[in-house]
Amino acid sequence: MIDFLFFVAAFISEIIGTIAGFGSSTIFLPIALFFVDFKTALILVALGHISGSLGRLTFFSQGFDKKLALAFGVPSVLLALAGALLVSYLPQELLKLILGIFLMLFSVNSFFKPDFKLPLNTANAVFGGALSGFLAGLIGTGGAIRGAFLNAFSLPKEKYVATAALISLAIDFTRIPVYFANGFLEEQFYYAVPLLFILAIAGSFAGKKLVDRVQQKTFRKLIQFAIAIVSLKFIVEGLFFLFL
Repeated sequence: MIDFLFFVAAFISEIIGTIAGFGSSTIFLPIALFFVDFKTALILVALGHISGSLGRLTFFSQGFDKKLALAFGVPSVLLALAGALLVSYLPQELLKLILGIFLMLFSVNSFFKPDFKLPLNTANAVFGGALSGFLAGLIGTGGAIRGAFLNAFSLPKEKYVATAALISLAIDFTRIPVYFANGFLEEQFYYAVPLLFILAIAGSFAGKKLVDRVQQKTFRKLIQFAIAIVSLKFIVEGLFFLFL
């Protein structure tokens, strides 16, 4: 039986993930590891994440960018599958360290150059999608790199959240069958799935209400701050893995 705090964390993580456009799995996954093993945590967090993405896509549907979602989403899906197939073969903590350093450099650049903006073109979208998708499949937390790219495009907040949610949804539909096929979800944890679905929808709705109250400029700064926090987390985890 999973502790009550597991489900509280799922709800709070989804609120934060909706506001930032990513991060629910980044926050929830390490907490879930206190209660279950890695593979079980990976699939339970992914199932909650797919529900949250559905909620965000529903609540922010007016901001959906079809062209960007296609250019970003297709490579994300393809590389998410590749990453999911490599879960058991590559050192995840070392990958987190590399990702953390990249995101920290990105955050520092955004701080000193607040008007920094990536050209919104197909090449940047494809590269960002491929990288975030691969990491999502491999370490279960590719949202930070996806958020960094989408935020650098200076999208309106509704379009940012909706587009990120659709891409995230496509990635989840790709990697979750792989996790199931490899037996990540044991029968004793089936009862948690509908609870996670309800909590994810409720969390995304609560997050939507908060996003509505935030100004666009402040919203972009919140994304930059969230990326910096996640990068620190990845760097610490990676260093801990290398030196201990």
